[in-house]
Amino acid sequence: MSVRLSSTGLAVSGEGSLAQAAGFLDAVLRGLGQVMLQNNSYAGLLFLIGIFCHSTLFGLAALVGTTVSTAAAKLLAVEPDQVCDGLFGFNGALVAIALLYFLHPEGLTWAYVVLAAAGSTIVMAAMLRLTQVWKVPALTAPFVFTALVFLLACARFGRLHSTDVLPTAGLPASTAVEGVVSLSTVVEGLFNGLAQVFFQSGVVTGVLFALGLLVSSRRAGLAALLGSLTGLLVAWGMGAAEPAIRSGAFGFNSVLTAIALGAVFFAFSWTSAAYALLATITTAVVFAAVSAALQPLGMPALTLPFVLVVWVFLLASPLFRNLRAAS
Repeated sequence: MSVRLSSTGLAVSGEGSLAQAAGFLDAVLRGLGQVMLQNNSYAGLLFLIGIFCHSTLFGLAALVGTTVSTAAAKLLAVEPDQVCDGLFGFNGALVAIALLYFLHPEGLTWAYVVLAAAGSTIVMAAMLRLTQVWKVPALTAPFVFTALVFLLACARFGRLHSTDVLPTAGLPASTAVEGVVSLSTVVEGLFNGLAQVFFQSGVVTGVLFALGLLVSSRRAGLAALLGSLTGLLVAWGMGAAEPAIRSGAFGFNSVLTAIALGAVFFAFSWTSAAYALLATITTAVVFAAVSAALQPLGMPALTLPFVLVVWVFLLASPLFRNLRAAS
């Protein structure tokens, strides 16, 4: 067996249990990296460290979710390259963190998390079949659908108890301009926008996530920071409440959109940069719309705004001859 460090993670050759364990560990870390569209173990490790810096509970949730969904994919004999690249790990990570963010971490909740993480692998496979027809990626759609179904089901399960973090169900009401946006609001909101991709908060966690992106791709790191700032500025300009701006609520979907369209799917040009910026601004507006639409159900928007905007902008792109797909 041979294990060495490559530019993106572990390079494993040979057979045997140790080689399989090393390869599985690399796939788990890449799964964490793929949450922000990075096929990179080092990015995944820095993301994991950032999560543990904020919360041991969520760090364990990320590990359990990614491990379960990756193991399910291996058990079902998914194409090995897709498993090794972490494509069947990132939705499980997000599902696990989301359920433990919105539900009290009791024994039954952890069993619920394992079931949902394994289920996200099935949903991912189904979404890949569906989205291949339209030649768009599945993105985090399997996470969104799985998490919403499992959270909605809690209304009929008396032994699963929600936290006070879920939105209060009811008809959406107009938001008044609240609080004064200061420099500290902008700084915290900037890095919280990155941290909220994993349901986390805190400047330290956001900085670690930014470092993980920069290790994988400087272009992706810059796009993420600009995406978070753009979402923040749109929210500020539109009169969102200061606590929501500070928390990064309007930033995390814009972060993912900026990375996807600004650093992953298109070759760089000023046209593609402007296209990504337009999509990033749109994402902040769509986040507000989806949040209002789901409020009667008492459900969060999650990363649905990112998925919807990127799908629309990718589906439209073949008609725009100044846009070139990334190699």
